[in-house]
Amino acid sequence: MAEQPVVNPPTRALDSVTGISRKGLPQGTVGVFGAVIIGLSVCAPAYTLTAAVGPAAQEVGWQTPAIFIAGFIPMLLVALGYRALNDRMPDSGTSFTWATRAFGPWAGWMAGWGLIAATVLVLSNLAGVAVDFLFESLDIVLNGGGEVAGLAGVVWINILVCLAFMAAATWISYTGMTATKIFQYITVFFQLGAMAWFILAMFFFADPNPNTGVRYAPELSWFNPFAIDGLSAFAAGLAVSIFVYWGWDTVLTLGEETKQSKGRMSTEGRASMILVGILLVMYVGTATATLVWSGVGTDSYGLANTDIAENVFAAIAHPVMGPFAIVLTVGILLSAVSSINTTAISPARTLLAMSHYGALPASIKKVHPKYKSPYVALLWSSVVASIFYAVMRFLSEDVLWDTITALGMMVCFYYGLTALSSAWYFRKSAPRSGWRDVVMKVALPGIGGVFLIVTFVQTTIDSFDPAFGSGSNIAGLGLVGVLGVVVLLLGVGLMLIRSRIAPAFFRGEVITRGDDSEASAPFEAFDDGLDSADAR
Repeated sequence: MAEQPVVNPPTRALDSVTGISRKGLPQGTVGVFGAVIIGLSVCAPAYTLTAAVGPAAQEVGWQTPAIFIAGFIPMLLVALGYRALNDRMPDSGTSFTWATRAFGPWAGWMAGWGLIAATVLVLSNLAGVAVDFLFESLDIVLNGGGEVAGLAGVVWINILVCLAFMAAATWISYTGMTATKIFQYITVFFQLGAMAWFILAMFFFADPNPNTGVRYAPELSWFNPFAIDGLSAFAAGLAVSIFVYWGWDTVLTLGEETKQSKGRMSTEGRASMILVGILLVMYVGTATATLVWSGVGTDSYGLANTDIAENVFAAIAHPVMGPFAIVLTVGILLSAVSSINTTAISPARTLLAMSHYGALPASIKKVHPKYKSPYVALLWSSVVASIFYAVMRFLSEDVLWDTITALGMMVCFYYGLTALSSAWYFRKSAPRSGWRDVVMKVALPGIGGVFLIVTFVQTTIDSFDPAFGSGSNIAGLGLVGVLGVVVLLLGVGLMLIRSRIAPAFFRGEVITRGDDSEASAPFEAFDDGLDSADAR
């Protein structure tokens, strides 16, 4: 007998037209400040920048700040679409729920799968980075001279410590959003403090690069994307930029848990806009400071030196901060560790929503009676990410680089689809509301969505070149391309299987396809109909 679709009783529907409803997550536990902190933790500026500044500078040189500005533009366009959809339908399923409403259940399922795949990929990457910096920090403390740091290269030690990090982060998320916030406050403030110290030292306090003897003065050309030499260099640098901004949308998966906003914009919508602004300033500022101190030469601290490109801050921390380099190293370690914890929020809540609406088995939608966390979905995310990392550690010559590249493909896919969902969903109602809504909800998100989908297609084609990524290949095909296509095909296969087992969702009987002109009222305006026992 086919499994019956998971549909809530009618009294729990928040919108009788769309079918969107709450899922038992605790309401009113996260404010604007808390949401911004969680978003910063997911984006992990310290971890992201040490991995991104070098590759970006390798491609665009002095225009590294400019490429971070250029990468911000499509992210901003997508963020406008996210904000509009979230203000209208704040749902923990985000991309899954919104694409289902705009384009139907099949597109919605694949958008949800893209988000889950991207976060699983980055979870494994973050855990791997945390392992590297743990041994790097221990080496500094113990004066190991590199021997302790080298333990990170021992495969079985690397995998075991990685699994330990994943288990610890899962436990913190398991205990609920309040515990998560407290943990993030500590780790985020430490890494931001370490980064502020590092940036100011490069600008003003540290001795100049000993190889050049000078501290370069910033120039306006550093911030001009049109000064980049060649389209290929621009495209390569832009791919790095898309990676560094990824993760801000996790804030919007908290839409059912945030405190009610008194203004026109929702709490999570306001937090997401603040977050992307902070990231822009921090990324451009750090890139500028690094250029001021390092320059783009090929000396031991220059950003054109390929030997330090994958981990720039580890290479220049000691000459910049002296005996306090350990502060930056620990800051990057905490950045990666805290991001493991918060990054798990997004796939867990997407899995919860997909199960809640019948797109996945009902067992996944369980919310812990005490901690109010989607613990089954969380455990699935953690286990799959751990297995994926262990397998990739054996297949890839550089597992961290290949997973970041594959992550970029998934990000372009589901971000692009979500942005297009905004354009399509508001296409009828926006013109009646005025030109501002046409621009902010339809035109700009549509442009951003098309750009990212085109980037996804082009990157997928390029990634089958064996030279793409780390150079690892399977049967002569680039590992990154194989990985990306296999992940998407796996999603298609699971979707087809699920459509046979529980077809109601895929027939549009749970969440209805439509547009903004058909919705009865904003999601949060409806009474969820939960009795006191259910609310507990």
